[in-house]
Amino acid sequence: MEENINQGQINIELSEEIGEGIYSNLAIITHSQAEFIVDFVKLMPGVPKAKVKSRIILTPEHAKRLYKALQDNIRKFESMNGPIKDSPEGGVPPFSFGGPKAEA
Repeated sequence: MEENINQGQINIELSEEIGEGIYSNLAIITHSQAEFIVDFVKLMPGVPKAKVKSRIILTPEHAKRLYKALQDNIRKFESMNGPIKDSPEGGVPPFSFGGPKAEA
């Protein structure tokens, strides 16, 4: 699959394997002065170990462009579908990892 972008005619090739995507329900972001590293993780309920499924390394400038693009796309999504709920636990999905549950 190839996609043309009219501004400068860039051909982008998307292989079938990459086009299938990788599921992630957690992103861990770290940075240095030169780069941002985004690790995409898949957490599974009842499994105490999670694997990084993909790592993307970005320049600070590209990270900021990605941030702005995500912000714009979230705004468009919410205008059509309503607000996206924030996770009450700081972004970590509410999974139980098999340990004892706190009771009050």
